[in-house]
Amino acid sequence: MKVLVAVKRVVDYNVKVRVKADNSGVDLANVKMSMNPFCEIAVEEAVRLKEKGVVTEIVAVAVGPTAAQEQLRTALALGADRAILVEVADELNSLAVAKTLKAIVDKEQPQLVILGKQAIDSDNNQTGQMLAALTGFAQGTFASKVEVQGDKLNVIREIDGGLQTVSLNLPAVVTTDLRLNEPRYASLPNIMKAKKKPLETVTPDALGVAITSTTKTVKVEAPAARGAGIMVKSVAELVEKLKNEAKVI
Repeated sequence: MKVLVAVKRVVDYNVKVRVKADNSGVDLANVKMSMNPFCEIAVEEAVRLKEKGVVTEIVAVAVGPTAAQEQLRTALALGADRAILVEVADELNSLAVAKTLKAIVDKEQPQLVILGKQAIDSDNNQTGQMLAALTGFAQGTFASKVEVQGDKLNVIREIDGGLQTVSLNLPAVVTTDLRLNEPRYASLPNIMKAKKKPLETVTPDALGVAITSTTKTVKVEAPAARGAGIMVKSVAELVEKLKNEAKVI
């Protein structure tokens, strides 16, 4: 079984994000970039399936700038066999990314595609579902457990009311939730080996994909600063302030 794993380059989750002075976007100058945490979980799940003997090849793919090779090399160090970078300078919306991934799916013909359920920068939670719709694959989103049984895939997914188990016919698209697994750290020997693994670079034009975005970011603003808290001497004073100042009761 061949597995395609999508990864995204995002601002590291430990970094405090700053907005540009002209409010045109997020300031990425001299900011640490990392693999999206949900994508790390997707890579880990693919590697675990390979360790079980279910998967024979893992292909990592990223849609982004040249610098995204760093995150692909990380995926290779974690256990992916080869990588593909669809080089794009501009930030794409979810549909454009899904269309690009669909072209890679048509080219690679994987039996399983694993993505993070969302990226921590845009938080859209759309690409996996859109990719499933474009390819016609079955989909199991918000997966907290994945199990391959013959030509079927059992996915336990997290929903508002608890857990739901779905049985999918392969090929399928799975998006990972936080509780699916705990990603491993790449060892130094594997990081060195990753440098020799194949990494292919292609363009959307070469794939025959139009990536013109239908959305435009008009303005980006930081959230309003929170005011300092105050101490109250009694419940009565607290109620009075909630009623007359905060006006929440």
